[in-house]
Amino acid sequence: MTHVSPEPSPEGPATATAKPLPLTRTCPFDPPAELGRLRAHEPVSRLAYPDGSVGWLVTDHALARAVLTDQRFSARGELQRSPVPYGLAEPEPARPGAFIFMDPPEHTRYRKHLTGQFTVRRMRLLEARITEITEERLAAMRRGGQSADLVADFALPIPSLVICELLGVPYEDHGFFQQNSSAIFDLEQSAEEIQQAFGVLVGYLAELVARKRAQPTDDLLSNLVAAGDLNDEELIGVVLLLLVAGHETTANMLALGTFALLRHPDQLELLRKDPQLIDDAVEELLRYLSIMHVGLVRAALEDVEVGGRTIKAGEVVTVSVAAANRDPKKFPDPERLDITNPAGGHLAFGHGIHQCLGQQLARIEMRVGINGLLREFPGLRLAVPASDVPMRSDMSIYGVHRLPVTW
Repeated sequence: MTHVSPEPSPEGPATATAKPLPLTRTCPFDPPAELGRLRAHEPVSRLAYPDGSVGWLVTDHALARAVLTDQRFSARGELQRSPVPYGLAEPEPARPGAFIFMDPPEHTRYRKHLTGQFTVRRMRLLEARITEITEERLAAMRRGGQSADLVADFALPIPSLVICELLGVPYEDHGFFQQNSSAIFDLEQSAEEIQQAFGVLVGYLAELVARKRAQPTDDLLSNLVAAGDLNDEELIGVVLLLLVAGHETTANMLALGTFALLRHPDQLELLRKDPQLIDDAVEELLRYLSIMHVGLVRAALEDVEVGGRTIKAGEVVTVSVAAANRDPKKFPDPERLDITNPAGGHLAFGHGIHQCLGQQLARIEMRVGINGLLREFPGLRLAVPASDVPMRSDMSIYGVHRLPVTW
């Protein structure tokens, strides 16, 4: 594949009209209003990147899908630019194993080792264990009294335990991973702080890989080691990617999804009365909340026309998942949370060859977690005013830092 250097766009009219990515929210559950205005009037618009370059922002659902499936747009790390100020703003090649920042054939080589581990059938076999973990957390909350922080006591431990067991990482180290993975996603961290967090995690995983080679167990990492197709550096990269993603994404969807239901009592009551609605509720929450609020980034490998605009080779495109998931051309009444209206076709897990490997696992964790929470605590409610809930606006994965609840 031809290497295209993402040089900053030349000065001119387009540069003058480019604006930074809108991030300011007036409602904790809604994307910035400016994204909706752009989607309606300029679905492919000029975007000013923090490094001074000018690229594009796509806010339309159909055009977002088109970009994410078009192999003329690259996910390679060295071609990307962050649409928000971030410690790792300088483009750099993907670390070995970090396949989400690679194109085929490198991406294909890594992903094939994992696809069989995350099939719908395999994930359903895990459901009994996920249910057991969820029930343990619910019982611990009950023993703790009449209130809890839903993030620390429920939403974070469930996916953390599951991904640790799946990968073969000792759960007693979960606090260490949460602290360092959180630093990686923190938009206010410096490049040095982010690199330090990466280094600490890489060092730990190097030791873990060595242990799995010496004493393999029944887990995904041991299976990858036994296959013999990946070297240690690649194994570390793959596991680091899965572990960090497994700690951050579902945890934030569980907490933010519960917050949204508590603030939409009509929808909460529907789900309480009919737990069979949970599958539709999960899909609707994924669409409505879109925790990937910064978006997905791609770089054009050649000139490509998208929505009547010519994106030149080397220019960077940010796909706004949050805006695409509120597109009225795709979803009826998209600004309303409606768990009775299945939200098929949302982009919460991305689209195309980079679509999230763990999406079925996330769905099960959300389904079991939310239904269990509502069953065990029929009086569940916020313990503080909604305006006092601290939002993760400072993180690349959106959600809540804490969610104080009582029952």
